[in-house]
Amino acid sequence: MITSIILSIFALVSLSIQQNDPLKDFCRLYGHQTTLVDRKLYIDGGLVNWAPLSISSTNYTSTWLRNGDLDEKHKGFPQEHILDKEASVPSVHGGILWADESNKQVYLYGGEYGNGQPEDFKLWFYDIVYNTWNVSNVTATSQVVRRASWGAGVAVQDRGQGFYYGGWLTNASVPGYNSETALSNMLVYDMLANSFRNQSGPDGTGRAEGALLYIPVGDGGMLVYFGGIQQSFIDGTVTAVPMTDIFLYDIANDKWHTEKAAGDVPENRRRFCAGATWADDRSSYNIYLFGGAAVGDGVGYGDVYVLSLPSFTWIKFWPRPEDNVGATYPHHSLSCDVISGSQMIVMGGYFPNDTADCDVPANYGQHGLDLGKSNPDQAKWASFNPSLTTYRVPQEIAQTIGGAPTGGATVLAPANGWAERDLSVQFTRPYTQGTRGPTRVIPTPTSTLAATPVAVPKGSNKKTIIGGVVGGVGGFLLVAALALCLLWRRKKSPPGQSPRPVSELHSQFTYKPQSPVLTRGGSYHTLRASPPPPPPPPPPPPPPPPSHIGWSEISNRSARNNTHFARPEPMYHNETHPSPITPSDHTPKSLLASPQELPSVRTPPVWRRSMLKPAIDPYFVNHPPSPPT
Repeated sequence: MITSIILSIFALVSLSIQQNDPLKDFCRLYGHQTTLVDRKLYIDGGLVNWAPLSISSTNYTSTWLRNGDLDEKHKGFPQEHILDKEASVPSVHGGILWADESNKQVYLYGGEYGNGQPEDFKLWFYDIVYNTWNVSNVTATSQVVRRASWGAGVAVQDRGQGFYYGGWLTNASVPGYNSETALSNMLVYDMLANSFRNQSGPDGTGRAEGALLYIPVGDGGMLVYFGGIQQSFIDGTVTAVPMTDIFLYDIANDKWHTEKAAGDVPENRRRFCAGATWADDRSSYNIYLFGGAAVGDGVGYGDVYVLSLPSFTWIKFWPRPEDNVGATYPHHSLSCDVISGSQMIVMGGYFPNDTADCDVPANYGQHGLDLGKSNPDQAKWASFNPSLTTYRVPQEIAQTIGGAPTGGATVLAPANGWAERDLSVQFTRPYTQGTRGPTRVIPTPTSTLAATPVAVPKGSNKKTIIGGVVGGVGGFLLVAALALCLLWRRKKSPPGQSPRPVSELHSQFTYKPQSPVLTRGGSYHTLRASPPPPPPPPPPPPPPPPSHIGWSEISNRSARNNTHFARPEPMYHNETHPSPITPSDHTPKSLLASPQELPSVRTPPVWRRSMLKPAIDPYFVNHPPSPPT
């Protein structure tokens, strides 16, 4: 009996050691999807690498949903927390999150399964109010919808619509699909009617791995698409979408337009990220692009370009000669989120040329691009400033399109004139988004909601594994001793009387009621059939630790594999203005977890070189970059 208990304890200890914490053990994240709701940045899925890194490092599926609080800074960037995500909820890479800011919901569409075993399509969404994942019943009447990956998408709030243009259909996104097809249509999800529809694209060419942005211009807003790859519908040949080709979708008039861009045109690329902002007077709409993978051979890019509209001019923003940057570190499959039109958080990415360094683990791979250089040093890369809410057109843009920091651009048309007169008219009409109210009951701030993760001193075991074992020799010895005591007490107990259980630290438990079914045009069901009884009152919070002790983030999430739910040890970044010029110093950690799966990042068949075998590019070896100055 004692031997059996000891073996069980060893098994639990081994399990706990194999688990990795997405925050405390953060090293690299890429292929994830992000969105913003109520000053919270939500980060879902993707692929992760654990330290120590090497050429043979395994790519694991990230099974977590996180959010970063824009008003809670940590090492210069939003502090992140782990949120609930049941094992039944898909964890994908190359998908999109559509935010419904009015109803406090986030929809997950598209993406590929890292294990190569995709499920039939369901539209999952995360309910922010109740911290639950749900399945929309739109799947019951929309059998034609299939899951695409690495397309380009955006949500438009005043219309309550999510758009997804192009993308790949593969056997990693659609069950039993035996081809690799780039789509030419745009999928539109109506959050209010709870319905999908297919919208034709600008032509019959399939495209993927580009970017789709929203700008408030015209009769009802405009979508702008550029970059990525295109696949011939005749012979399946895959080529780059020239960065001079700009496709625009007029939402109100349901019409596509095409224009040619000029200027300092960036090299063709895919899997970059981008974000849009605009001058106060709407005389210019500026789309910032960062990074990307090469189309064909090459290691990719680590630079920043701006596409300024309506001049349709490309402008190189960083690095420029005055920035004194010797070389950049290319990376792709990253995310860009513009905050209040003034800053862009660039998160994660895959670094083909670096197989040894983690991506700033102290702040979970976040980098800050100050779009208007509004910080005291007028730096382009800077820490996040939660109080910065205005955009000033920087000199690098104004000197090309005219005007001043507040607007007044003088170049208001493409260099070679407008290809379509209708589009020129639309750009003379700034669009003001209306306010859309919720279509369900949203509790007031004073209502009882799912608790926010709280900070507790490092070393606290508030999220324990059954049996009291979290790992480590000390924990093992303690539990072993307690187990032996239990055996002794069981023998001493009178017949029919059970021994008193071993006491554990109070665990966090929050009653999360079912979200009310009040979505207009459709209903949904939660994963919890009936609410549990109200929990006992939680214990008082622990006192703050001394200043030299780190903090751990504990979430209200049911235990599942590969999680510890603690944030990283303090690892201070030594740059005043963190930028993706180089990843931060990597911190060696034991890679004890066995491979959960061996996913591959799908690349078009025309260049089948796997990006997940991080070999140093020969050119990079012979021409190493000079250290940043």
